This record gives sequence, C-alpha cells and structure tokens, in this order.
Amino acid sequence: MTRRNRFHFFALLLPFAGFLTVAAQAAGPWRANEGNTRGWMLMSPAERIAHQAKIRSFANYDDCHTYQVAHHRLMQERAARLGLTLPEHGRDFCAHLRPQSDSQD
Repeated sequence: MTRRNRFHFFALLLPFAGFLTVAAQAAGPWRANEGNTRGWMLMSPAERIAHQAKIRSFANYDDCHTYQVAHHRLMQERAARLGLTLPEHGRDFCAHLRPQSDSQD
C-alpha cells in the first residue's frame, strides 16, 4: 500500500473511529446527569464529578444507601433555601448492591 493510499484508508476510517468511541461510552459505566440525579442543578461541576465517583466506589448496599440518604437530604436543604422542590422519589442507584435472597422458592 502506498503512502497516499494509506492516508486515504485512514481518512475514511476516522469517522468510524468516532462512532466507536461514542458507542463505547453509551455502553460504559453509569454517568450522573440532570435526568437521573436529584439536585443536579444545585451541585457545582466538581460536586457532580465527586458524586459520580462516590456512587461508583460502593461495594455494599448499606454504605451506598447511607450516602444516598445524606445526599438527598443535602439536596433537599439546598432546594428549600432557594424555594424549590425536588422530586420525592427517584431511581435507587444503590439497588444493584442489595444482597440477593438465598431462598429458591
């Protein structure tokens, strides 16, 4: 393959590589965003990053749930100070850490 042909080959593959990157991100780890994080608009960008990292770090349900309750309480307090109301119920981001029952009924 000549140098020119190699250039054209890679130039044609470049857009496809971008598609693969986007597809890999879509199938990647959970990401916090305004649609799935209570109080998103009340958090700074640094807090959002730290929150997402903290959620991903949990290995057991109890620790995760304790953090979740504290985070929701903090967001409710911030919202109240601004005269806002946040949704009462949302997705339980700790649910995947709940112990499975041993019964096979």
